[in-house]
Amino acid sequence: MPELPEVEITARLLDSALRGARIESAVAPGINALKTFEPPLTALAGDEIAAVRRRGKHLVIETAGGLALLIHLMSAGRLQLYDKRAGPRDRTSRLLVRVTAQTPGEVPRELELRLREFGSKQAAWVKVLPADALEQDDAVATLGPEAWPDPPTLSDVLDAPRPLHAILRDQRVIAGIGRSWVDEILWEAQLSPYKRGADLQPPEAERLRAAIVETLGHAIAHYEDVIELPIPDKLPMPLRIHRHHGEPCPRCASTLEAVHFEDYVIAYCPACQTEGRVLKDRRLSRLLR
Repeated sequence: MPELPEVEITARLLDSALRGARIESAVAPGINALKTFEPPLTALAGDEIAAVRRRGKHLVIETAGGLALLIHLMSAGRLQLYDKRAGPRDRTSRLLVRVTAQTPGEVPRELELRLREFGSKQAAWVKVLPADALEQDDAVATLGPEAWPDPPTLSDVLDAPRPLHAILRDQRVIAGIGRSWVDEILWEAQLSPYKRGADLQPPEAERLRAAIVETLGHAIAHYEDVIELPIPDKLPMPLRIHRHHGEPCPRCASTLEAVHFEDYVIAYCPACQTEGRVLKDRRLSRLLR
């Protein structure tokens, strides 16, 4: 699933390319993706894009006419800008926003902002809202404070008898972090993924907050250096821990371990994070029953 760094770089690149562009039309071939009916999607036609920004893992496209297009990519959605329109054989498009953009001194360019989704789940969604109602929408109103660039003091936010790995992925607690980057953050902070938030000591909470800022900021800076339009479907994520179990730890060279669940994997370093203990792997536990 695209997380805060991936959504942030997408918003930045699209904002640079589309700010001031005129919307010709907006249609939703993947009708299930459109979660609102008033205002209608057609209300965007003729409006001008004022900004593209991020809120948590959501993308927000604001118009000069006071509308907002709220988009969640979910696990398999991608928002991409094309200089050609989708053909009749395209089966991945969930939203097509056709625009005319013009740089001063250049001829107008016809572009298409296309929300595509791969796989069979079709979970990505879009909402059209009055811009002044955006913060009251359930998807936004339930979000916790942003994880970057200035996360809150964590001692109070994470004060719950739940593992840090679960709390940090809870968008109601802190917005933007998912499975990929939580592994990286906890490794940077040298904290066990199973340490409970309520047991976090003040120095550990401050270390964790610094790790969030450093890890997410480093990822965004990396994307700024290597990503440009068109945005690739698979971004070159600068991961050191996530998806690297079985390899040497970049810090201490111990072997990275993992805990496997049905649909995701937690990666960690026993030497750096769990005082040398190898956590029980749920996959092996099932095999031994």
